[in-house]
Amino acid sequence: MDHLNLNDIALFVQVMRHGSFAEAGRQLGLPSNTVSRRIQDLESQLGVRLLQRSTRKLTPTGAGLALHARCAEPVEGLFEASQDLMLGHEEPRGVVRVAAPADFFDFFAMPWVAGFLQSHPRVSLDFVLSDANTDLIAERIDVAFRGGAMEDSGHVGRAVLPEGEEGLVASPTYLAARGVPTTLAELAAHAFVAFSRPGRSVSWRMRGPDGSEDEIKVTPCFSANTAQVLRKATLAGIGIALLPRPVIRRDLDAGLVVPVLPGWTRRGRGLHVLYPSRRHLPAAVTAFIDLAVERLRELEA
Repeated sequence: MDHLNLNDIALFVQVMRHGSFAEAGRQLGLPSNTVSRRIQDLESQLGVRLLQRSTRKLTPTGAGLALHARCAEPVEGLFEASQDLMLGHEEPRGVVRVAAPADFFDFFAMPWVAGFLQSHPRVSLDFVLSDANTDLIAERIDVAFRGGAMEDSGHVGRAVLPEGEEGLVASPTYLAARGVPTTLAELAAHAFVAFSRPGRSVSWRMRGPDGSEDEIKVTPCFSANTAQVLRKATLAGIGIALLPRPVIRRDLDAGLVVPVLPGWTRRGRGLHVLYPSRRHLPAAVTAFIDLAVERLRELEA
């Protein structure tokens, strides 16, 4: 095999980062057809296909993902270092692409975003809101917020919000009409709102006041895939819900919902922030992570 052209490997990393030959070319000052030809040359030298081409998008192959995982960190570190040297500073700049749950902005205040952008005028934010676990590499995500336990995904991550507790709540109107349950067994006679699941029944493993655990199965009359929609259904008196405390804290304080069987709780999902496993994060990404962690932890204060 001839010696590989390291510039072509660096070019491949930039194509992966920007998602197209054209955009990578614009960023580097190269014609799109030149970028495409050099990636083809690299594939020929390696003897493997790195990218599947279609008229709509580029999709990395398994070999392409493996090469990117090995090369992205050093290449992007050199690229960012050279930019900093040329500009003479490390001011946050560029696009930060953020993946977050669909109802992220129901608890992450938009004025926080406005303040961040005002403080960092060379940064722009691009949000991808979905309750699905977005592929950080394939979707070119810089930082992702995910609920639930940390998975061994190969990404760097840290806890933003602790697991905490989820409790059963209902509106006073609902309880006045249907009665107040005093035991888990009495829940069988009640209506519920719950997160969407395959099939109709939902199982909740609850911990009692004495530390014992019991599992209850409910069939919701209303289900949805975001906590805020379930909160609104609960406020409307549709049924009893099991929701995280931060989602309903203000409603509890205002008396719009009240605890049901307050001695029984379930361990919450918590919230984590993930980002691709790189030694040197861009300054813009670091700045946004710092802001998000600080603001989200204020919700628990």
